[in-house]
Amino acid sequence: MYPKVKPALARAWRDLQTVQFGVTPAHAVVLGPLDTATGSLIDRIDGTRGMELLRAEGAGMGLPEGQVDGLVRHLAGAGLLDDLTAGGPRAQALRRRPEVLERLGPDLGSLSLVHREPGGDLRGAAARRALRVQVRGSGRVGAVIAAVLAGAGVGRVDVLDGGRVEAADVAPGGLDPGSVGRPRAEAAGALVRTAAPGRAPGAGDPGGPGPEPALVVLAPRDGLQAWAPDPAVAADWVATGTPHLYAGVLEGTGLVGPWCCPGRLPARGAWSATASTGTRPGPGCWSSGARRTAGAGRGPATWGCPRRWPAWPRRTPWPSSTGSCPLRRPPGGRPPCPGCTGSPPRCARTRTAPARPPTRERPPARERRPGRLRRPGRSRIRRCGR
Repeated sequence: MYPKVKPALARAWRDLQTVQFGVTPAHAVVLGPLDTATGSLIDRIDGTRGMELLRAEGAGMGLPEGQVDGLVRHLAGAGLLDDLTAGGPRAQALRRRPEVLERLGPDLGSLSLVHREPGGDLRGAAARRALRVQVRGSGRVGAVIAAVLAGAGVGRVDVLDGGRVEAADVAPGGLDPGSVGRPRAEAAGALVRTAAPGRAPGAGDPGGPGPEPALVVLAPRDGLQAWAPDPAVAADWVATGTPHLYAGVLEGTGLVGPWCCPGRLPARGAWSATASTGTRPGPGCWSSGARRTAGAGRGPATWGCPRRWPAWPRRTPWPSSTGSCPLRRPPGGRPPCPGCTGSPPRCARTRTAPARPPTRERPPARERRPGRLRRPGRSRIRRCGR
């Protein structure tokens, strides 16, 4: 065992006997009280020394026998310790590729906090390299997602798309201007291979052999297809239990989700059917016809939606006994309400405050002292100096 204090956690001495690892409340750990020798020993737990050498150095500092093992055991129990020999065979294979570890340094730091056991960072990175993720769409959103996944260490990222790259597909972190005119799948594959730290076999090659996709990300260039996709497209993934995620940008709003995990979370078709029953049109309304300009709520309902979507810019609840009236105020005035009668109209459900009972009785007037008469018009407030 070659223990190492996790470098992703910042370290600060709160006083001469207390040291804190980590800053954020989710990961901060306070250790103490510590003597000077034990504090110096913590600085030497950096992965370059085995337990035998640490015990020898601890004895040279005057530490009693067993204190070095106890310190290492406490650090490991608090999730502060890593082991450069742990993680299994796949982690050892990654350790033999220092150029890959250097590229994955920030990701390994984050994985070491998510997987708190020693060797959890390389075990998580090795699991990523065994995954295959499929990205559908290579526009501004899809290309960036594919590059980030490949840069994070995912072993194989397949990008599926048709046509050729247009100038509108170019984005920072995605396709560069030199890709304009190239086939989208070819340009996205080159981007994935460039972003990957140590290309895994078959990375960026959708037609090559490999495992089934562990995740499918749908990032169409048209954001409306992410908001209202065709349920038939995801039918095969639902049948095989493949998780899939929708992402895109529509009308200035970023869309992430839903995350569909068949067997555990609802599929996109079930989510669409539930959302379409609300007062506003769900995704099924927008996908029921061709791409047109949406109306502002004037006139009959369109897009196959049985209800009308009034384009009210503001919804102001009316007070009621339940907290808010289900009717909303349109821009032109009050909504029709069965309980509104009289002039001016009043809603029968409007809450009225009950009469407040007196909290206390008025104290009786004090009797005037004999011989003390107040002149009419004279103030009771005495001024200073009078």
